[in-house]
Amino acid sequence: MKELPKQFSGKGQVKGYEFNQISATPYGYIYAKTSAEGSKTFEVFKRLENAIYNCISYPTDKAFGIWAWNPGTKERALKILLEIGEREGAKKLKLNAVNSPP
Repeated sequence: MKELPKQFSGKGQVKGYEFNQISATPYGYIYAKTSAEGSKTFEVFKRLENAIYNCISYPTDKAFGIWAWNPGTKERALKILLEIGEREGAKKLKLNAVNSPP
């Protein structure tokens, strides 16, 4: 599975932005998004594995509000990432409990 790059320059809709991964967990990521003028925002999103392309998907604009968010601060981004981990970890625990033999 090809992982996301730690740093990259935006293309297409996000041309002119630089992206730097500031946090990664088994369940999600936070990237700092910096404009050419120097303003910084954050993108936090769930880890989604794309089986067709054998890679991790980076969210497009359509993913925001569904499995990706653009919080106003780094602190809020970290809180969302923690919440993603709690939800996804709980789902995994439930699946393991259901699939484990008696």
